[in-house]
Amino acid sequence: MDSAASYNPRTVEEVFRDFKGRRAGMIKALTTDVEEFYQQCDPEKENLCLYGLPSEQWEVNLPAEEVPPELPEPALGINFARDGMEEKDWLSLVAVHSDAWLLSVAFYFGARFGFDKADRKRLFNVINDLPTIFEVVTGAAKKQTKEKSSVSNHSSIKSKSNSKRGSESQPKYSKAMPSKDEDDDGMEEEDEEHGETLCGACGENYAADEFWICCDICEKWFHGKCVKISPARAEHIKQYKCPSCSNKRARP
Repeated sequence: MDSAASYNPRTVEEVFRDFKGRRAGMIKALTTDVEEFYQQCDPEKENLCLYGLPSEQWEVNLPAEEVPPELPEPALGINFARDGMEEKDWLSLVAVHSDAWLLSVAFYFGARFGFDKADRKRLFNVINDLPTIFEVVTGAAKKQTKEKSSVSNHSSIKSKSNSKRGSESQPKYSKAMPSKDEDDDGMEEEDEEHGETLCGACGENYAADEFWICCDICEKWFHGKCVKISPARAEHIKQYKCPSCSNKRARP
């Protein structure tokens, strides 16, 4: 748990950077680190909160003891609901409260350091351009991009299976290829097809110059670096399961 006393972003850009760092940490807790997060939220423990840190890390901890606290506090007692709900519903609930907390922290800094109407509007606009944690965790962000695009997921699978390295037995993945005329055409199609695709781990947009891989279970796309899968390793994976889908089968 960090405090405003040790870290005080004072401009719109600094507050937004703080927001993105905390957001990335919380998304990590609810996606790629979900097994560890689940275990830390033991219902037998006292009231616990999920904190996102500016360093893109997360922690589950007790709430601040001082009243009022240095920063707005996240939802209290998230661990008590863990075993009383379906896991996906519990994670979605934590995600919603996490979104609310991130906004409260960002606008707390804005109020503390005297942001005027224009600054507050600019801060909200840059925040609003990012998908919410809830949208990332539930896959709603991906569904929204599908509605905007006429390209179906089947065409995505087809384009991958027709590629030089693709086959029906391999997972779907996307990687920037050497610059040839035919590859340039394929890259343009891929950009158009995946331009609004969001990484299931960090929530950032698709970029053609980065390696991506698709989970064969939930069909979410991920940066290779976010799930620690390299292009070379992907070549040998017949069916890729993201961390979240892999952890589901391991949990009783």
